[in-house]
Amino acid sequence: MEAFEQFVALSMESEGLVVSGALKFNVTRKTRKAAYDEYQTHGFEVDLVGACRDRLVLATVKSFFGSRGVVASHVKGDGTNYAKWYALLNQTDVREAVVNRAAERFGYDVDQIEMRLYAGRFSTAASEAEIREWAKSQVIGSGPLQVYDAKHVVAKVRAAAKSKQYRDSAVLATLKVLDATGALVPTSQT
Repeated sequence: MEAFEQFVALSMESEGLVVSGALKFNVTRKTRKAAYDEYQTHGFEVDLVGACRDRLVLATVKSFFGSRGVVASHVKGDGTNYAKWYALLNQTDVREAVVNRAAERFGYDVDQIEMRLYAGRFSTAASEAEIREWAKSQVIGSGPLQVYDAKHVVAKVRAAAKSKQYRDSAVLATLKVLDATGALVPTSQT
């Protein structure tokens, strides 16, 4: 599990979800062959899957801390090669098939499944706003695509780190060490 995914997993766990790492869901699609019908099956990866009794969350996680950030045209699938990184979100047939496979695999109704995008860094504030606006119109499973940023994730994880109960988590241990040494700014000052 990638480092930011570990933060996101802890954030999701704070909602009462049991979280697993990446899972692939096979989707069969017609190829572009004009001469005859041909189909290929490809596994589309969901970075994190969170579950509780009445809800299943499928999460795509993009950190991009050391790069440009998440770009609206890529997420929306606006004719760029990078759009394929977000096929799970911007290709209707893929996302519907993945939601249906997840429902079958785990025994949920489609209307109990939620799709999320966790972005560590957006390319610009305008791009973030465009993504959030677009996501509102993308009904997947139980409702619109949910978009979460790093501030949301860190707030949830910092709250979890305040617990005195021991958990074997590198992320929580790191936060506790940084807090104990005064290296973190208190939450009220951020």
